[in-house]
Amino acid sequence: MPSHTLRINGIDLHYLAEGSGEPLLLLHGATGSHADWQHLGADEFARNYAVIRPDARGHGRSTNPSGGITHRQCAQDAIALLDHLAISRCRAIGMSMGGNILLHMATMHPGRIEAMILVSATMYFPPQARAIMRQVPLPADQPAHEWEAMRKRHHLGDEQIPALWAWCRRMADSHDDLNFTPEALAAITARTLVIYGDRDPLYPVEMAVEMYRAIPKSELWVVPGGGHGPVFGDPAPSFIRTALRFFSAPGR
Repeated sequence: MPSHTLRINGIDLHYLAEGSGEPLLLLHGATGSHADWQHLGADEFARNYAVIRPDARGHGRSTNPSGGITHRQCAQDAIALLDHLAISRCRAIGMSMGGNILLHMATMHPGRIEAMILVSATMYFPPQARAIMRQVPLPADQPAHEWEAMRKRHHLGDEQIPALWAWCRRMADSHDDLNFTPEALAAITARTLVIYGDRDPLYPVEMAVEMYRAIPKSELWVVPGGGHGPVFGDPAPSFIRTALRFFSAPGR
């Protein structure tokens, strides 16, 4: 499938483009890559839409010379990618970090997102999420199978992987990158589907309800027994059907 690299905002942004029709932007989660969407319907989506799957800065095959990552900067990168592709408006799905990026995009540039699905996104980091972030092991303490899994996603050398783990730990003390109030989310014009697992160890399900109530044209799907990223594995076929149905529904 077509693979591209775009020089924007001081980085080389890698992305895949496939399919045809209206554009659909797929944004992966933290320490993930564009390849994660192969487990969540990339092929099915490409039969219905022109799918764009970028690697966020510092992830996959995208560079990050500065070493810093914020959701806000990743949102600016995604907007620059849409500009490059002459896409004025799109549908989008964001997984965890990808959903947080979409919150920035939909509040900074409301007109760019027609409809979006937020999977395990958050308005802010609650205490239990910060506690888990602080416990991310140092590279020397990461087991071999974690290194192996990360090397399959990230392809710019072994220096890239510790930088991602370090970023995950730094998020524990980040307070301004993600700090969405209900008033800020009320400015979102995109039709929105919020998806949460009711057993998410990072973000309690009450946060999903808070987002659902704050975003004007929103719907809520709570996955019973689901953890963080509750649409992987057995729920994936149901997620794909739900996403396609949501995006094809007339605007309200």
